[in-house]
Amino acid sequence: MSHAPARRLIASAALCALLAGFSATIAAGFDLPAKRADLSEADLKRVADVTRPTKDFSKAEQYEAMQAGATTSIDPVTEDSFTHISANMPFEEEQNFKLGNALFRKLWVSAPSSTQASDGLGPLFNARSCMSCHVNDGRGKPPEGGPSAVSMFLRLSRAARTPEEEKAIASADILNFPDPVYGHQLQDLAVPGLAGEGRMTIRYDEETVKLGDGEIVSLRRPHYAATNLAYGPLDASTTISARVAPAMIGLGLIEAIPAADILAHADPDDADGDGTSGKAAIVRDHRSGKIALGRFGLKAQNATVRDQNADAFANDIGISTPDQPDAHGDCTEAEKKCQAMPTGVQERLGAEEAPGPILDLVTFYSENLAVPARRKASFPDTLRGKRIFYETGCISCHVPKFVTRRDATNKAQSFQLIWPYSDFLLHDMGDGLSDGQQVGLASGREWRTPPLWGIGLTRTVSGHSFFLHDGRARDLTEAILWHGGEAEKARNAFSALSKDDRAALITFLESL
Repeated sequence: MSHAPARRLIASAALCALLAGFSATIAAGFDLPAKRADLSEADLKRVADVTRPTKDFSKAEQYEAMQAGATTSIDPVTEDSFTHISANMPFEEEQNFKLGNALFRKLWVSAPSSTQASDGLGPLFNARSCMSCHVNDGRGKPPEGGPSAVSMFLRLSRAARTPEEEKAIASADILNFPDPVYGHQLQDLAVPGLAGEGRMTIRYDEETVKLGDGEIVSLRRPHYAATNLAYGPLDASTTISARVAPAMIGLGLIEAIPAADILAHADPDDADGDGTSGKAAIVRDHRSGKIALGRFGLKAQNATVRDQNADAFANDIGISTPDQPDAHGDCTEAEKKCQAMPTGVQERLGAEEAPGPILDLVTFYSENLAVPARRKASFPDTLRGKRIFYETGCISCHVPKFVTRRDATNKAQSFQLIWPYSDFLLHDMGDGLSDGQQVGLASGREWRTPPLWGIGLTRTVSGHSFFLHDGRARDLTEAILWHGGEAEKARNAFSALSKDDRAALITFLESL
């Protein structure tokens, strides 16, 4: 449910000192807006009124079922529920959405190839297409005993070692530092003639939790390792972090939330004393290099959908784009054979394997995948669960509502009342969920609050019910019980509920 602030980073005490005044410089020192500039004073008041959390749980709120505003999909619930275009998209823009969809599904091949517009895969990679990880545009999952981990991978990084490296992180010039041999990500696949880097192995320990009414719930604690390493051991300082692919819906709407409205929920020093905080992820836009608010990725390491896509092309598939132009992807200088492999750059098509138009179309597709309408929003059990969700403090981090920018680049996403149930800030989730890996200003204990819209359709769309950043939770109850750190108070409140009240809260989540 709710998450929480971090008090320590994995870097040294010097970095902590650099960040000590962070709360005072969110808007000023990092040149981020403290107030919306797209609205009149009258509209600002309207937005404040409509986004204020409700206190009336006797009925559904107005427009609540349309949780993505006019973009909400009202198509029948099927396994394709996350694949629909925003409902208010103009007809003349549907072609770009369909082209982006085709490129999202495109299977890349190794170079050289007769299909020159499709070659350039790898040389090291985790998947051959975007859709391989985001099946039906939904969530990935752990391999669950099988050999394939296509929708799950290991991030690799180390903390800063020198004052110069610490300064680079504190000023958002870099997120972290790669393993000197294996780079930023362990790629288990490779093109013909090259060995994959290694394999991810997972071992689970079962732990029991006793709830307030005596019910026993079993949680599984994962242990990850990189094995069968082809180029020697990982560096002693390298940390590993398992990640599953997130759902793709509503991304353009998230980007259209004004930064000032997200920053308004930040309270890194817990100045209000409510026990719940929230820290803004400060990053740099890939193209402009300017400071921006991070809002995408499990640690909010990317500012835009385009940035997120460029990272995925580079690290997951090994495809170069104008934003990340290295055609050898995540190959390091230590992997000399990888660096010597042919690339898919075709001068007549552009300087990258996926030239600008391809990245533009995939980004347009990603920005305009519709959020499905709520189910049973006005049913008594749903409303009861909603009240409990609010009363147990879950909305401290899972903020219900925002109104998007009136001047959003995409008019379909302009001035929409949306219900993502996230503050898009970094929160300390405690030791239980810590991966020990710093990403920019996020410590190993900190994660971005994930949006909850669509969470109730996970099994329908993705065929499983694994949750959290690494899929360790086998259902929503387990996901809640893993919450620690600042979320401990809300988790304990959930644990103390009666069985019927816990079921009602889960019913509410499943309606989203």
